Amino acid sequence: MQWEVRVQTRPAEILLIEDNPGDVELVHEALQHGRVLNRISVATDGEAALDFLNHARGFENAPRPDLILLDLNIPKKDGFEVLKEIKNHASVSNVPVVILTSSQADRDVVKSYNLGANCFISKPVDVDEFLAVVRSTGEFWLSIVKLPLGT
Repeated sequence: MQWEVRVQTRPAEILLIEDNPGDVELVHEALQHGRVLNRISVATDGEAALDFLNHARGFENAPRPDLILLDLNIPKKDGFEVLKEIKNHASVSNVPVVILTSSQADRDVVKSYNLGANCFISKPVDVDEFLAVVRSTGEFWLSIVKLPLGT
């Protein structure tokens, strides 16, 4: 059996939309030690995330993300509003959005998928489990899954 090996020509661009500094640090740590070279940009609220994606003032040179990690419980615009706008945004609508949240509510899972989320993950409370989940999520979406090229 032949396996296709992807040669990574540039770091994967990840947009992390998360307001908890501890979780931001854990995501950085988890993805730093993964198999995929990456660069993480962080938006700490929904408005900043949309400004980043729209290349608004201050974000004119923001890279197009290859993967978006989105917490639902963020200030200014919540994760559902941000997800809806992402999926209606022509240039990033096909970027995978992974919901990474503390919520375990079935209504949040259903609403996330109905709005176009590609994956819903409840954040593990245990730090080692959190690191493992984030690392495997990054590796899955950035090295196993075939993603469309950016526009």
